[in-house]
Amino acid sequence: MNKTAKSSKTGAIRTRNTRNILVAAEHEFVLYGYKGTSMQAIADRAQLPKANILYYFKSKEKLYIAVIEGILELWKAVFGEIKEEDDPAEELERFIRVKIDMSFKHPRASKLFAMEIILGAPHIENYIKTDMRSWLMEKCHVITRWIELGKMEPIDPMQLIFMLWSSTQHYADFDTQVLILMDRKSYKPTDKEQISRALSEIILRGCGLVPSHLKK
Repeated sequence: MNKTAKSSKTGAIRTRNTRNILVAAEHEFVLYGYKGTSMQAIADRAQLPKANILYYFKSKEKLYIAVIEGILELWKAVFGEIKEEDDPAEELERFIRVKIDMSFKHPRASKLFAMEIILGAPHIENYIKTDMRSWLMEKCHVITRWIELGKMEPIDPMQLIFMLWSSTQHYADFDTQVLILMDRKSYKPTDKEQISRALSEIILRGCGLVPSHLKK
């Protein structure tokens, strides 16, 4: 095997192991919290030696932060490339639909982030103050430009983003409450579309916009 092929194989193994570790860690942290989770439990769930976990992440805290930051980067990417020339109705609806889809497919990720914030963001406060705040200011600037260009009603950009986050994550973070109130054991396949449409209509109309399902 030549050096290029060997390097490629090593990289593939590292990528696969890292992904397995992050998925296992997310599961354990949601079930038992940061303090109640052990590196051995994560290793057992990932079906890897504990030494491998430590080789990739050095400590439980570094692994926990990697899981949380991975979740945030995934969320940020959904709304990441908006520009002032974009159609705000299309971009806001896309964000709502993708975030609802993520809440249905990856509820553990949303709950883990919520748990961290409820505890006062002890592990990611600096990330929120730097990377996340910078991202938020950039998106607020674009929304402000949409307003200045007359593309949408004058609303508070920051509060709009907070509403988008909270409403789309609610169905993952508080699924137990939602399902009990709806007299359900689990979400139905049709719920995702119904929720996406309802949130799109409520939020977009509040911005003076029309969601795609109401356009003629």
